[in-house]
Amino acid sequence: MMVYTITKTLDVKKLNCPFPILKTKKAINDIEIGEYIEVLATDPGSVSDFQAWCNSTSHELVESSQENGIFKYIIKKTK
Repeated sequence: MMVYTITKTLDVKKLNCPFPILKTKKAINDIEIGEYIEVLATDPGSVSDFQAWCNSTSHELVESSQENGIFKYIIKKTK
């Protein structure tokens, strides 16, 4: 497991699609290219949503995990 320096943590637990993506899209504008944002979600649909969003925006989904119903995503801002 790699260690990342998280610049920003976004808690979108209890929010359902499309809000986790919308809030991440807004929050990623607050960090610099090359920095990492950690997103914590509880929506099971967020797994495919974040994969698709990262593919369409070219941001890098560097880690995706799930523990005790919490989905954690680490995304590197690429542009």
